[in-house]
This record gives sequence, structure tokens and C-alpha cells, in this order.
Amino acid sequence: SLAMELPPSHFPAGRAAAVALGYLRYLRGGPGRGLQLRELRRARRQDIDDVGHKYYLELELEDVLDKDRSVHCTAEVLYHLGSPSTAPDVQVAVPGELRSTEEADQEFYNQIRSLEKELVAENIPDSHGNVPPELEPIHLLAWAASGYVIWQNSTENTKFHLAQVKHVKQVKRPDEDLQFDYVLLLHEMVSQEVMPWEVTVLWHPRRGARVSRH
Repeated sequence: SLAMELPPSHFPAGRAAAVALGYLRYLRGGPGRGLQLRELRRARRQDIDDVGHKYYLELELEDVLDKDRSVHCTAEVLYHLGSPSTAPDVQVAVPGELRSTEEADQEFYNQIRSLEKELVAENIPDSHGNVPPELEPIHLLAWAASGYVIWQNSTENTKFHLAQVKHVKQVKRPDEDLQFDYVLLLHEMVSQEVMPWEVTVLWHPRRGARVSRH
């Protein structure tokens, strides 16, 4: 069937956009980059017989650390019929290059490696919505981690949002990766449920973020 145009304010379009953003945060986010949705520009939906529903999206994003510039992105999100446990298939394209985070990444890496004691923190942001500047990279890394969880666990009827890092604990490793064990509070906007997720993230400046279990 042909793809039908949806108003960008349409709930299913917004839910598909949240999945695309989560996926992109996981793929391209990290301690030095926080991508957020500035505007959903265009959305279309196609119902593919016996396969599922596919959304074609045009998004305008911004990096919270570089708000003067917007980043355009196109995405396709396919929700599979009949198997809610299957993660949606997502493809994203960012035609413009994102600002380099190489320097910030290396700085963060060196700083964490040089700590005498493993980093432990909780309630980021705090109840007033504040994130201490020294914890901003940890918070943005949680965005990347939550992006993975959101992508893997979304259906056409959900819309997840990272509400807070309840707890984070760095774990020393024998290899070169940094490891952080997070407890993330995800707010599901449709049911209004808030759920804690335990997520282990490995991160290295050259390899980016990888969720090793959730």
C-alpha cells in the first residue's frame, strides 16, 4: 500500500519519532553529545501486508551542547505485526555531519580513568531538574544507554522517555573500556508508568557506547 501522510502532531508519529531518536542516541550519542528532538517535520505511514507498519519520518534535532545548530535527520521505523517482543527495525540517516566530540570524549575518558575511587552518583537530574556540570557527561551517556532500551522495548503503542538516572556506579575493568551500571527511570507516556531499568554500559572513545545487558 502507499504511504499515507500523517500530521506531525499525530500521536503514532510522535511515538515513532521517539524510537528513531532513541536509536540515534544509542548509535551516535555519548558523554559529549546529547541529541534531542527540536521538531518532527514530516511523517508518513505505510501498512505492509503481513509484515507491519512502517513510518517514514523527517526530524529536526539539536545537540544540547550546541543549541545554535540544528541537525536534519530522516528515519524509517518498522513495527512488526504480531510479535511485540521484536524490536522495531530502525534506519536513520544524518546527512549533515554532527559536531566532533573527539576532544570532549578523550577528556572524559582520561578523567574517569584517573579517579582514585570508582564514581558513584544518584538522582540525575535532582528534584529541581539540575544536573551538576561534572555529571553532565554521565547524564548524556545515560541518554545513549536509554536510547538502546527505548529502541528495544518500544511498540507502536508506547512512548518512552528517560525521566532520571536513579543511580549510577562505575565498575573497574581489566580492559580499556569504562563500565557504568545504571538504574534508569523510564517514563512511559501512554500508560504514565515509571519503570526502573538496570542497564550496564561499556564506553570507549573509539568504540562509542555499547549496552552489554539490560
